Amino acid sequence: MTSTVPLPRRPVDPGTPAAGLPADPDAPARHWYENDLGWPTVPGRPLRLRTGVRFDVLDVPAEAGAEALRHLAPGSPVALWGDRMRLLVAAGSAEELPGLLAWLEWGAVALDLRVLGAGDTMEAPPPPAGTPAAGPESVQAGIPRGRSGQGAAVWLRPPGPGREAAAASLPAMPASPPVGREGSAPDLVRLVDTVAAQCHRVRLRRACAGHSADRRDQPLAFS
Repeated sequence: MTSTVPLPRRPVDPGTPAAGLPADPDAPARHWYENDLGWPTVPGRPLRLRTGVRFDVLDVPAEAGAEALRHLAPGSPVALWGDRMRLLVAAGSAEELPGLLAWLEWGAVALDLRVLGAGDTMEAPPPPAGTPAAGPESVQAGIPRGRSGQGAAVWLRPPGPGREAAAASLPAMPASPPVGREGSAPDLVRLVDTVAAQCHRVRLRRACAGHSADRRDQPLAFS
């Protein structure tokens, strides 16, 4: 008598896509962000990170953000996105920013400084070189590779390994008056004051450059 009982099926590898479904090219990077760093991502492509959960973001012109880099701890994450620099800060900083700018006497000044907080997202840069999720767009030794002219996000200073390392390096509001120690990671007060001053200088420099160009373009008049 022929048996009609089907042979046992081979266990499905959780990393193998179901039949007829395309593989998710962002799966390794998504796993790295969510499992290694504890940073929630948004479903779909391109891969995006939710802000306001584990971190907020100060979004400034790259020219202005460059000055802030020397004040940051080596493990403080910084991303590049086109001509913008994104400085990761502690979650909740977005709510503190308006009052902080006013307290630092920058509240009445027009600054090219934006903040991403709860309910916002940012494009996820490819994981850095040396991680299992790293791809051809990874960052190695702080130098972005494969940076596109369209401004694809890259890590200038990638987050350190592990959730604790990533969280500990984020500038936050101090529990006491902002004194700080030399060489320590900056608190949010000093960081915002630095980037605000640099944003203002960039704005003035661009305005002066534009004014000079307008004067050169004017025809000479003789009486």
